[in-house]
Amino acid sequence: MNEEIDTPEYWLLVSDIDDTLTGNREDLARLWQRLNTQGPNVKLALNSSRPAESVDKTLAEYFPADFQPDAIITGLGTEIRLGGYWMESWRRQFADWPDEAIRKRVTGLGFQAHDDIFQTGGKASFAVPGQENAERVLEALRRDGFDFKFIFSGESDLDILAPAAGKDAAMRHLAGHLKIPRERTVAAGDSGNDLALFQAAGRAIAVGNARPELLNTMPSDTSYHARANHAAGVLEGLIEYGLLPEAE
Repeated sequence: MNEEIDTPEYWLLVSDIDDTLTGNREDLARLWQRLNTQGPNVKLALNSSRPAESVDKTLAEYFPADFQPDAIITGLGTEIRLGGYWMESWRRQFADWPDEAIRKRVTGLGFQAHDDIFQTGGKASFAVPGQENAERVLEALRRDGFDFKFIFSGESDLDILAPAAGKDAAMRHLAGHLKIPRERTVAAGDSGNDLALFQAAGRAIAVGNARPELLNTMPSDTSYHARANHAAGVLEGLIEYGLLPEAE
């Protein structure tokens, strides 16, 4: 008689880095220790707007020495590393997107592209001062027939993205690859640029220091606003959802 083997039901935690996991090193170490010892069924993915090189520097300088996430999403959801290797199934999504042509068109309008480390196959980033100039760039790209979506942030950061890109899309692709259904995905974040993640995930954790721009727009029925800040807030949310046990 064959014994039935239980297959663990994995969860996928997708967390922002800046001001979500960072902010208190002791709390970050505590969260990592709890995930390591009491959360074997939780896969951890980091999800940052920043480029891979910048994220790797933060991991080396700030995070615990033994910190090892299962996946890292960078470049506004245009890059995924799983187990330290680039996910080619994700990279192929942008193989035919004309990022170089878009860079040539925008720089031809007189605006400067960001440094190479901020550019990816699915993202073209520029310094375009002011909303009016940004609209002029976008209109020119539309007239030329380019297919894209965009994010304009701060006073001059214009990111042109492939239509299939984005933090939320990258999370869905990763979850699908790991065969983890939406209802077992948890997003954690602190700001408005995490909203798409919150809307795409089955559950979400807003850390205690989350900004009003996120708190006022996140899905009320699937989001938890922690009392604790930063990594301690992520830990609180995981306990609230039953992914980690209460501390003894």
